[in-house]
Amino acid sequence: MKTVGFIGAYDKIDLILYIAKILATARKKVLVIDATLIEKTRYIVPTITPTKSYITEFEGFDVAVGFKNMNEIREYLGAGEKTLIYDIVLCDIDNKEAIQNFEIRDNYKNLFITAFDLYSLKKGLELLSNMHESIKLTKVLISKNMAKEENEFLNYLSSRYSIEWDDIIFNFPLEIGNYAITIENQIVSRIRIKGLSNYYKNGLAYLIEIIFHDDISQRELALVMKSLEREV
Repeated sequence: MKTVGFIGAYDKIDLILYIAKILATARKKVLVIDATLIEKTRYIVPTITPTKSYITEFEGFDVAVGFKNMNEIREYLGAGEKTLIYDIVLCDIDNKEAIQNFEIRDNYKNLFITAFDLYSLKKGLELLSNMHESIKLTKVLISKNMAKEENEFLNYLSSRYSIEWDDIIFNFPLEIGNYAITIENQIVSRIRIKGLSNYYKNGLAYLIEIIFHDDISQRELALVMKSLEREV
């Protein structure tokens, strides 16, 4: 089981759901964990019997809401000490408690997702203030301008934190059109990539190609993206 943490104060669940949809279409068994304070998935992912904590199936993958750690998820699934049945786990984290409770140091990868408003930058970095040992993070930057100065500003703000930045950087455009498609998807309770900008779709494909190269080949990923483009 490969666990990837999505760390930061920026609202990133829609990005995670797009990634989960692509991986699930590639026949991977995927679990998305919403470990955020606001638990946005309670409102945008449909479920028949919402409770304090639950796991529901959506668009070919599972979504877990309301759990404090992996042990609670194992208990809910009746897995005990056994490895969970998922190929890939995507964990959305926006608070210090979840960083500790979900033991992100043990993750296969940890991605730091941020836009360049000061709240996203400073609050996102603040989540890592209790880390006493250096942690390796990969940048996922949401920006309209994709300017070199923005990345340098992030490096400046993060210099007092125990962070080792990965050499690779993923860039996603901040575009109104993509936001509109996401809202349409939420209204119809679907995850469709058709209508997203080519820049955004290429960003999704590139991230999956690099992070999940052991799980899905370039050829299979290309076929999946074409298949999803044809979805109505």
